[in-house]
Amino acid sequence: MVQVLNVGSVRQSSARVRERNEARRLDILRAAARVFRRRGIAAAGMREIAEEAGLSPGNLYHYFSGKDEILLFCQENTLQRMLAAVQSAQGTAADRLRSVLHAHVHCMLDELEGATAHLDVESLPAKLRAPMIVKRDAYERGVRAIVAAGVKSREFARCDAALVTRAMLGAVNWTARWYRPDGALGADEIADALSEYLVKGLA
Repeated sequence: MVQVLNVGSVRQSSARVRERNEARRLDILRAAARVFRRRGIAAAGMREIAEEAGLSPGNLYHYFSGKDEILLFCQENTLQRMLAAVQSAQGTAADRLRSVLHAHVHCMLDELEGATAHLDVESLPAKLRAPMIVKRDAYERGVRAIVAAGVKSREFARCDAALVTRAMLGAVNWTARWYRPDGALGADEIADALSEYLVKGLA
């Protein structure tokens, strides 16, 4: 008797496997980044990362071929979220900028350990670093375009859009260095306050 496969069930099963693998990769990223924070990226080893993630070294290599691939995954994951925030922002220039900065802060603080690896793009080998720099620059151009649009519409004061954009991105990136999960303010409160403050500074 020939068994007829249900194509829909096969696809659903395949999708579940992909989701589990992606979730596991994110768990490994968090574990790796905790090691990066303790030891520094250069000194961290795959064996330490495997122990932190509760995996054998062999199982870790099933998900990532090496430390550089973990760093690359962190970069791609974070930059994709940031680019999506720029593309989905709506409303006035002030509304859009506030939304993007709010999302950026969450990218830094929701995955606090991973943010450390995100900020260390220079640790990637040149071949892997180049496409990440292209994406990073695309994100910066997107934010700069919002600032320039606000200046053009007179929502914002006249300014050097490139300089202001870099200053704002520097401020939100730095939250990953000083934020503490057990501090007085939560990530959402910081995202609200900082995005509002930075946008008001352009009025």
